[in-house]
Amino acid sequence: MLSIGDFAAHGRVSVRMLRHYDAVGLLRPDRVDPVSGHRWYGAGQLARLNRIVAIKELGFTLEQVGRILDDRVGDAELRGMLRLRRAELEQRIVADRARLAQVEARLRMIEKEGAMPVDDVVVKSVPAVRVAELSAVADDFEPTSIGPVVGRLFEELCARLERARVPIVGPAICYYEQRAVGDGSVLAHAAMPVNVGPDPGHDFDVVDLPAMERAATVIHRGDMNGVLEPWQGLGRWIADNGYRSDGPGREVTLVYSEDAGEWVTEIQEPIAPA
Repeated sequence: MLSIGDFAAHGRVSVRMLRHYDAVGLLRPDRVDPVSGHRWYGAGQLARLNRIVAIKELGFTLEQVGRILDDRVGDAELRGMLRLRRAELEQRIVADRARLAQVEARLRMIEKEGAMPVDDVVVKSVPAVRVAELSAVADDFEPTSIGPVVGRLFEELCARLERARVPIVGPAICYYEQRAVGDGSVLAHAAMPVNVGPDPGHDFDVVDLPAMERAATVIHRGDMNGVLEPWQGLGRWIADNGYRSDGPGREVTLVYSEDAGEWVTEIQEPIAPA
């Protein structure tokens, strides 16, 4: 038998928490001295303690923990539940990190007051390009909304091109169109240059992106969480230099790496005199 202090030390929890678990009926001591009131636990109760702590740390309430344990969930089912909950928490962490990156990007823009050196913008013509593409709706233009959608589209598009034995002949291209439904949603397109024509047997679309007679372009280095800054700088440059946007802009991946910090992306926006 282990005293409550020893049991707490071996279980790596506090004595106060063990008393609370006792009070709510989650983990009763194996024996309570009727005179002193001292609590004593069996070493085998560490297994139940481990289950309580693991389930609780994954976000379940103590009431839910009790129901799970009282239903005598088997070890395999419990492991499955915990893995699922862990995956949900990991996704939440990823989403929170992405939101934090967006906050930092907005702060950088505020600190710079949107200033962007004129030398960073290059005006040039962009030739037409034939692409295979997949499209899907994103909630809005925020990178945290578009990023996951585009990532899935490119993964699926590359897999379909490989199955169709269609080679990719140029850098990846993203472009976006505001939908007319009025909810702020965006139709995102993930495209890869190809040298094949449309074919009803393909499970992807083949389209020709038009040439841009005159495009304002700027290079962005790093992951796409920081793309707001060059996009906004480009917009200000266009307005300040007597131009207007003349169609959907594009993001062309010039350098791709497993390390997103090494990505190089050219932002292209067609322009015309204002």
